[in-house]
Amino acid sequence: MARIVMKFGGTSVADLDRIRNVARRVKREVDNGNQVAVVVSAMSGVTNQLVKYCSDLSPLHDAREYDAVVATGEQVTSGLLAIALQDIGVDARSWQGWQIAIGTDTAHGKARIQSIDGSELIKQMDSGQVAVVAGFQGIAPDNRITTLGRGGSDTSAVALAAGLKAERCDIYTDVDGVYTTDPRIVPKARKLSKISYEEMLELASVGAKVLQTRSVELAMNERVRVQVLSSFSDLPGTMVVDEDEIVEKENVSGIAYSRDEAKITVRRVPDRPGIAATIFGALAEQNVNVDMIVQNVSADGTTDMTFTVGKADLARAHAALGGIKSQIEYGELLEDPNVAKISVVGVGMRSHAGIANTMFRALADKAINIQVISTSEIKVSVLIAAEYTELAVRALHTAYGLDAT
Repeated sequence: MARIVMKFGGTSVADLDRIRNVARRVKREVDNGNQVAVVVSAMSGVTNQLVKYCSDLSPLHDAREYDAVVATGEQVTSGLLAIALQDIGVDARSWQGWQIAIGTDTAHGKARIQSIDGSELIKQMDSGQVAVVAGFQGIAPDNRITTLGRGGSDTSAVALAAGLKAERCDIYTDVDGVYTTDPRIVPKARKLSKISYEEMLELASVGAKVLQTRSVELAMNERVRVQVLSSFSDLPGTMVVDEDEIVEKENVSGIAYSRDEAKITVRRVPDRPGIAATIFGALAEQNVNVDMIVQNVSADGTTDMTFTVGKADLARAHAALGGIKSQIEYGELLEDPNVAKISVVGVGMRSHAGIANTMFRALADKAINIQVISTSEIKVSVLIAAEYTELAVRALHTAYGLDAT
């Protein structure tokens, strides 16, 4: 008998028929003798509608009341799934985040989990009851309901698995695993049977949409084995595990891309100490996250500073940099929202030379110009013109021998 956590996203519980399908999947695990806790998202589209209600009433709404409203989507789904399970003979009850309790900080709308007391859930699961838990929500020290932000239900599920000391956390979604790249771009993309936490974290951070970064980070820190699989088929999924569990490590595990980037170049900046701190400090004050950075020093004593931000942050970044123009006396500000970040990820980079060169050569062969380069221990990312995104992904997938035969 194993203790497992099963998580179902919004598309998996989009209507009553799909909720019944989820109930049947849960019953199958129970019939196999497993103890089961289920974490659910709101039904597809519900959270967006609740967010819109808040924004329409007041653009500057109270974040605490916002959380009280948007957390209700998961509350509805957890109750409906408990009813569906009871209807097919499974002992089940719903739990809200505050009932467990999933303790968070007070950052409403993007709270971080600080503690979980799984003792009562374990007691009920030991008696054979299925716990249906509302994802995405918790409770702050002042007893106000909080929500966990984007991908919060995945984070809830991984945290719950850690708190319950579960054997694994199964995350059911609309894809049947983690692929070497987006199969919509490369039909020959292969599904991976296993991928390391670090590789999955890098892929999630550079554009892969399968798992949210925070949930992978938590799984890695707590050593929770995560399986990604489809709600709509019985195919085996992909296990996200410790690197030591993977016997044969690929040099490159996947190619990711993101079209959500924008490039900013600050031209003719005086080359003196403190300039970078002033530029990026102004952006930080506006909560603008900066990703790739490159600096080119000229012979005339000035420098060009190029970096990327999220497209959604471009207007705020422009305003922040405009506010310090007289302070640092830069020449001009150039913006380019038509760029894409392409990333090659693999733990094999640690021990194999030439990974980056293969990338640069493959792009050069397709006449694709590289604008910015960024690297980490197991990742190489480049910025290119957005129009070449699909061509670049296909070329790199072939160059690293990832095409399915």
